[in-house]
Amino acid sequence: MRRLIAIAALMLAGCGESPDTADVAEMAAQADTPSCLTADLGETVLIEGGSFVMGADPRLPEEGPPREMTVESFRIDAHEVTNAQFAAFVEATGYVTVAERDPPPLPGAPPEMLQPGSAVFTTPSRDDPRWWRWVVGAEWRHPSGPDSDIADAANQPVVQVAYEDAQAYAEWAGGALPSEAQWEYAALGGEAARDEPMSPNGTPSANFYQGVFPRRDLGEDGFTGRAPAGCYPPNGYGLYDMIGNVWEWTTAEGRGVPDAGVIKGGSFLCAANYCARYRPAARQFQERGLGADHIGFRVVYTVE
Repeated sequence: MRRLIAIAALMLAGCGESPDTADVAEMAAQADTPSCLTADLGETVLIEGGSFVMGADPRLPEEGPPREMTVESFRIDAHEVTNAQFAAFVEATGYVTVAERDPPPLPGAPPEMLQPGSAVFTTPSRDDPRWWRWVVGAEWRHPSGPDSDIADAANQPVVQVAYEDAQAYAEWAGGALPSEAQWEYAALGGEAARDEPMSPNGTPSANFYQGVFPRRDLGEDGFTGRAPAGCYPPNGYGLYDMIGNVWEWTTAEGRGVPDAGVIKGGSFLCAANYCARYRPAARQFQERGLGADHIGFRVVYTVE
């Protein structure tokens, strides 16, 4: 029920039919799509354990106070889980994501919000000033709704996955979602945190929003939406897209926010004039029962 309460302002009609899971898996396996994957699909990176200051230099109250944290060694996906990888999971298990299920009934909810769907970002217009809308039929195969698909996006990060969807994939893959400490330690790359997703020569080094959000993304980083995984230089540990592209689920709970988790890293919708959370220490609360078209995840694995 909280899933619907959290998105009561999101409204958009529409419906559609998803392709068979086997068709999606075959698409993912055979698609010859533009790929920026520098790392091999499914590659993991060993992160040696150590201590660090988590939440260093907080800009917002929920990021602090800075505290000393120690993590044990672990392995982590070099890049976000892709559509191809998630399709293989669905094909193997028959898993049905939260966005594909009937929402729990909520008295007074608009009719469309009682149908399977999810949250989609839309550039506001004079006629419709909303940024986020509930789109019937939006799910991982159709991230923006029934008229969208992932036929040419096998290497893009999977989105429209709620927390339990990401957990289910991680368990199937033999791992888990990262703790916030693991994620932030890995995002730092063994180096001092950078405050902006720009390279020293002034060119974008991550997929974020250039322009005045939410009116127009200039696409100076090469993309105006999700990019395939691995299109930007890795951090010091060899990890791609730890900032920008899509937010990533962690196991942390939102302090004082019921049923909320913590997502990290910012996304292609983070701009200097809004959000600006493309920093390792930044964090944002997110309703765990709700996916969106700018939230994905990666997996960590125990070191034996």
